[in-house]
Amino acid sequence: MVILTLNCGSSSAKYQVYDWDNKDVLAVGIVERIGLEYSTIEQKSTGKEVYQERFSSPTHMEAIQLVLKMLVDEKYGCIKSLDEIGAVGHRVLHGGEYFKKSTLVTDEVIEKLKEIIPLGPLHMPANIMGIEVARKLMPNVPQAIIMDTAWHQTMEEAAYMYAVPYSWYKDYNVRRYGFHGTSHLYCAKRAAVLLGKENKDTNVIIMHIGNGASGCAVKNGVCIDTSMGLTPLEGLVMGSRSGDMDPAIIPYMCKNLGVTAAEMDTILNKKSGLIGLCGKSDRRDVQAAAKDGDKLAQLGIDMEVHRIKKYIGAYAALLGRVDAVVFTAGVGEMGDHIRKGALSGLENFGIKLDEKKNALSHCRNTETCISTDDSPVKIFVIPTDEELVMTEDAFALMNGTYDIHTNFHYTFESPDYVNKARARGLVENLKKTPELESIIARPAK
Repeated sequence: MVILTLNCGSSSAKYQVYDWDNKDVLAVGIVERIGLEYSTIEQKSTGKEVYQERFSSPTHMEAIQLVLKMLVDEKYGCIKSLDEIGAVGHRVLHGGEYFKKSTLVTDEVIEKLKEIIPLGPLHMPANIMGIEVARKLMPNVPQAIIMDTAWHQTMEEAAYMYAVPYSWYKDYNVRRYGFHGTSHLYCAKRAAVLLGKENKDTNVIIMHIGNGASGCAVKNGVCIDTSMGLTPLEGLVMGSRSGDMDPAIIPYMCKNLGVTAAEMDTILNKKSGLIGLCGKSDRRDVQAAAKDGDKLAQLGIDMEVHRIKKYIGAYAALLGRVDAVVFTAGVGEMGDHIRKGALSGLENFGIKLDEKKNALSHCRNTETCISTDDSPVKIFVIPTDEELVMTEDAFALMNGTYDIHTNFHYTFESPDYVNKARARGLVENLKKTPELESIIARPAK
């Protein structure tokens, strides 16, 4: 049996096919430019050449139809029949106050998701559309939703409430929800494995740094605070999002620019952050520009690492004892200059970075330890695997064995867990960079 996971954005649909019996990835792919003059699909089935094509996809219906067609394609596909699909897991941005954990999709669940659209107007309509299309095309296959916000539901009121009129919370659900939950869950549990500790005894700080970025404080194996809030706009400096700022700036600049609240929301989400500062959001481009003397690009880097460092310090204060700091997601996994800048000067916190190890850690196929040998706090780079969390939740829901993460055991919590696709990739990485072997993080005995 295989599990299909779907992550539908406003103009894209990412997907993965996982062989549950053999615990291996069969295919990954993405459809982009949905609703534009033409769309593109790229699919890589294990052991086969990459399939790429332009096609017409006015809606997610045409996109998912092509995905299902290509999964069973004789040359590029990965399964013989769609009947092999036992469950579909959908990534959903926001669970609001309704959904505290993953759940199977019903008509009632979809109606509740539609009520939450105002809390995530940029993402929720596409998430819901993907679910409805998949249900229509695969009516007999169990569908599950995995919410980005669910992991953070263990926060206490003092952490998730805002100091605004309480009626805003009662009447409009205004509170901190947090996002990147599947990534934080995966990294927290993998960090516990690497530390040789039980989840309930583990305190870690996780920095998920990609185009979107968020931090998470994990105490005794559960989230106690996170940097994103009602929406993914709050917190760290991001590729195109402002992160933390004085709320009074909004009416001030609305008046000065003559823009509406909706237009300002677009500016803060899509035209701010690094792209607003220096015109670039890809950290590689920002770093290259800074090396060429672009002062605004350097300012962007300095601001990003300053904000990350500030959150690490704040979370260390909340946790009291820190077992590890974890970097994950695209920039967290590959941006050694961001890690170096964010961790420099934290030796008094017991966080000691080994600069040579850090410079060597550029691999998405293995977990690495980049702290000095005598560092009281470990520093891990853990490639995230949100799709695996979605896959396991979907299978367990379909099988009737699912529960909240504190009562549920994921396969990747085992010290013997191996990601087969990454293990194959690591072989090639080690051929090119043999010294990478010296920083691979392995479960503590």
